[in-house]
Amino acid sequence: MTSEFGISLLELRQLMEHRGSEALEKINSAYGGVEGLCAKLKSDPNQGLPSNHAGLEERRTVYGKNEIPPNPAKSFWRLAWEAIQDITLIILLISAVVSLALSFYKPPEETGADSSEQSANWIEGAAILVAVIVVVLVTALNDWSKEKQFRGLQSKIETEHKFSVIRDGEPVDISIHELVVGDIARVKYGDLLPADGVIIQSNDLKLDESSLTGESDLIRKSPETDPILLSGTHAMEGSGRMLITAVGVNSQTGIIMTLLGATKTEKKTKAEKEAEKKASQTALSNVQVNGLEAGKKPPAEAAPPAEADDTKTKSVLQGKLSNLAIQIGYIGSVVAAATVIILIVRFCVTHYLVKGEHFQAKDISQFVNFIIIGVTVLVIAVPEGLPLAITLALTYSVKKMMRDNNLVRHLDACETMGNATSICSDKTGTLTTNRMTVVQSFINGQFYKQATPQFQQLHQKTRELLVEGVSVNSGYNSQIVQPVVPGGQRTQLGNKTECALLGFVLDLGQSYEDIRKRITEEDLLKVYTFNSVRKSMMTVVKLPDNRGYRLYAKGASEIILARCKFIIGAGGRVETFGERDLANMTQNVIEPMASDGLRTIGIAYKDYLFDVADSSEVHIDEEPNWEDEDTVREGLTALAVVGIQDPVRPEVPAAIAKCQRAGITVRMVTGDNINTARSIATSCGILKPSADFLALEGKEFNARIRDSNGQVSQQKLDQIWPKLRVLARAQPTDKYVLVKGIIDSKSTKNREVVAVTGDGTNDAPALKKADVGFAMGIAGTDVAKEASDIILTDDNFTSIVKAVMWGRNVYDSISKFLQFQLTVNVVAVTIAFIGACAINDSPLRAVQMLWVNLIMDTLASLALATEMPTEDLLKRKPYGRTKSLISRTMVKNIVGHAIYQLVILFAILFAGDKFIPNMDNGRWAEPNSPPSKHFTMIFNTFVLMTLCNEINARKIHGERNVFKGLLSNPIFCVIWIVTLISQVLIVQFGGQWVSTSPLSWEHWIICIALGVGELIWGQIIATIPSSILPKFFSFGRGEVQPTSILVTGEYDIREVSGGSVKELGGINTPQNGARPGQLLWLLGLTRLQTQMRVIRAFQASINSSHPSSLTATASDRLRQSYRRLRIAKEREYESR
Repeated sequence: MTSEFGISLLELRQLMEHRGSEALEKINSAYGGVEGLCAKLKSDPNQGLPSNHAGLEERRTVYGKNEIPPNPAKSFWRLAWEAIQDITLIILLISAVVSLALSFYKPPEETGADSSEQSANWIEGAAILVAVIVVVLVTALNDWSKEKQFRGLQSKIETEHKFSVIRDGEPVDISIHELVVGDIARVKYGDLLPADGVIIQSNDLKLDESSLTGESDLIRKSPETDPILLSGTHAMEGSGRMLITAVGVNSQTGIIMTLLGATKTEKKTKAEKEAEKKASQTALSNVQVNGLEAGKKPPAEAAPPAEADDTKTKSVLQGKLSNLAIQIGYIGSVVAAATVIILIVRFCVTHYLVKGEHFQAKDISQFVNFIIIGVTVLVIAVPEGLPLAITLALTYSVKKMMRDNNLVRHLDACETMGNATSICSDKTGTLTTNRMTVVQSFINGQFYKQATPQFQQLHQKTRELLVEGVSVNSGYNSQIVQPVVPGGQRTQLGNKTECALLGFVLDLGQSYEDIRKRITEEDLLKVYTFNSVRKSMMTVVKLPDNRGYRLYAKGASEIILARCKFIIGAGGRVETFGERDLANMTQNVIEPMASDGLRTIGIAYKDYLFDVADSSEVHIDEEPNWEDEDTVREGLTALAVVGIQDPVRPEVPAAIAKCQRAGITVRMVTGDNINTARSIATSCGILKPSADFLALEGKEFNARIRDSNGQVSQQKLDQIWPKLRVLARAQPTDKYVLVKGIIDSKSTKNREVVAVTGDGTNDAPALKKADVGFAMGIAGTDVAKEASDIILTDDNFTSIVKAVMWGRNVYDSISKFLQFQLTVNVVAVTIAFIGACAINDSPLRAVQMLWVNLIMDTLASLALATEMPTEDLLKRKPYGRTKSLISRTMVKNIVGHAIYQLVILFAILFAGDKFIPNMDNGRWAEPNSPPSKHFTMIFNTFVLMTLCNEINARKIHGERNVFKGLLSNPIFCVIWIVTLISQVLIVQFGGQWVSTSPLSWEHWIICIALGVGELIWGQIIATIPSSILPKFFSFGRGEVQPTSILVTGEYDIREVSGGSVKELGGINTPQNGARPGQLLWLLGLTRLQTQMRVIRAFQASINSSHPSSLTATASDRLRQSYRRLRIAKEREYESR
């Protein structure tokens, strides 16, 4: 392997374990510097690698691929095994096996019994077994298909992460999986490094290495001081080029993550954990950290790695559903227990006390049968379909949202977006096209409003300084590609503002590329890269003949001009530039440009000369201290002010109008000046001339919201944000303060749910704080994408509106399913309980209830969760944070339809034999008697009414036309028809297996008529106004409180470890007072875990946009282990 390349994989791994000056010494002494290392890897520091496939594949074979292998997918049978762990299914299985065993037992005294009856006894037990197997297989199939979808989505997110490399001398953006050792990668502000490397050239490059070392300070990287760059770290300032030396599992992050088992998400037993811990310690003892060799076991007092806090936060809907699931489950378990007790007590009293019979072996089968009935009531009562409905609604929506340019990283963000009441949006690229062009300019004292000036019109020195200043003082990865087709648009690559200035150079008839060939990146002495604090960029170059240095500067016009003491005026004369000149320039140039919606950029320069210098130049005897930025940036000479146009996207005003009609407030937060921001906001429709809205600059905003101590006052903020529509010249901290203030505010009725867009590294805190963070897929930095919930792949505001539609659709889908399921719950549980009390039997058999459960849970959730969103969703106000989950309209529908169904079913149960022709009385039938038409009629009518009510459940806001949009949802239609056909086959041919007796055509007509009556009854209910119901007839209202069970199946159970105590569900134990019985009951609801297992695994793995990045949890674990190892090695050295 070393014959082809001059350095082996092991040597590279050892090299990357060095840091700082030690690494620099190693590179220089062992490989002859970075150039020598490039030569050994057969890479050119300027031209990069050749892009031939065979050569790249050979590098992947020798040095590995840039990916960490994903954990293997769970097999279908593994998922089936996990599905069968449900406690209710286990009880049913045991009961069915006992029932089956008893059916083959023939007591001696019963030898004369009817043999045909005996032979049929086994069927019910076998039918329950078959039904349980069907439920398990359907659940496993759902989970398997969801996991497959999730993995597809995850790979989509991973391939979205691109990185810039040089291949064949040309910069190209490739997927991070395609990176190979030897690639020359271009690092820029905001990048998340996907591999380890050695820096070749840097411009003020500073990295955040806190994910590896825990150090919060930024680390300066340069070829002269610290050349090592590590994967998982963030470029927070500057730019540079690096030689990639380690990828995937061979990078420092990959090595440690592999040792920590970060790629395995399976839960392990205590014994497995102990074994893994020992193996990990053994492996770690052979690893070098910071170049220190491993040795003995770490001392006992060395700090162990802290366990990551895995407490999950709940979305609005998850929190409400958690509470509701527990409440329904409690009620169902009480009713189920009461049903079993009543049946057993009634049987004992009737047979042993009244009839005076003695206990016989065959009585056991009766008790088992009673338990089966009770458990099936519990199966119907426990709403295990809720998490399944959430899963299906979210996965379906996420898949469809990808087509609408929304790449969802966190699933719960999808439904949270439906509740959004406020959107804080960036301007550039989101509301505007991000195709910037210079349309106005002020040069040599002349204002060019209509067209670009002719190059010959400008003074010679001015035009030379202007062209060179723009060409050099820009990121060299910002480029303009000329159109292939004559008359076509130029392609802008890199920073769009810089591209506008480069386009201005081209419009002057000059070539920025010729200047960049003359002054390469290596020739740049010092680069002060643009960031949100500087609001400017400066570059220092050497003057020819070693005459001195020249500083070029560009940035926000007010900031650049405020630093200028001179200006090049008419005829190229250098004139003084004081405060009065600044005021005139602001009034006559900057404000008119800004009022036209233009972004104003100032361009300036400053000369440092060893020879005689005039008043506008600085005389020096030695090289200035470039680190003294405050001194360097003062005393500039202004060259020009240009106005850059970034047109509003044509579709944005209509999209914002939709948001406003939907009750969503849109606010614009931008770094532009107030006049530009106000003009763009008015064009978009955010500001309206007659409305009483506020447009503030960041400084004024801070002055209004802070108290005398400089602290943010929520009370003052509450007076500002409801009217605030534009925040200009905003710092990232201003955006964070605004978002946090709106979320924390209690001044509105339903509390605000806030969505935020961001593209910069410093937007990350606001994106994380927001309920939903949108990162820009095109202009966004990797850091912003990591902090976001949804990535806008087209950077377009209209995609946010589509996300709102899908979010509301998810919320409505869950509400539809709730309305349907709770009606079935109420009816099935009531009829089973009343039947047990009144006739000593349940009118619905165990197998029949399992079929109803299958319809109610799996099939209905699939049918109702796959409705497509419509524009009608944007015609109502958002629900907000504290709105009831089950509205008064839904309660009216649930209660109304439950009353109709119960009246019909009880009428058939107690009087069906009197008014239905050819109907025998099935009440008080002997045990093990053949199925009766009477009870079959009850079962059939119940299922048909349920199917018709499924159509009613499609509308939850009191709409009359329940068929509207029905044919646009083929999944619903297919499931409904298949369920109906299955019901006909079950009734007519099920026989003993499902306790049915074939019905005649007249009985079917009655059943169908009663089922269709549900649709007519629905119209009657729709005429009753919901407002007549009292307000307490709504459930799930109020701020979401933490509970000890999440719908994701995660339990927040109190742990005591080494004196430290974790709270239970976020509530201190004295107030919580959860009894062990309650916790056991919660743990018994394992179906809630089973059906959300995939979401949990998905969310854990998808927190990062690519496998080599670090999630917060992995980062914490990595940092702790790194510290522990470093401390252990230092102590070991001290002991020697």
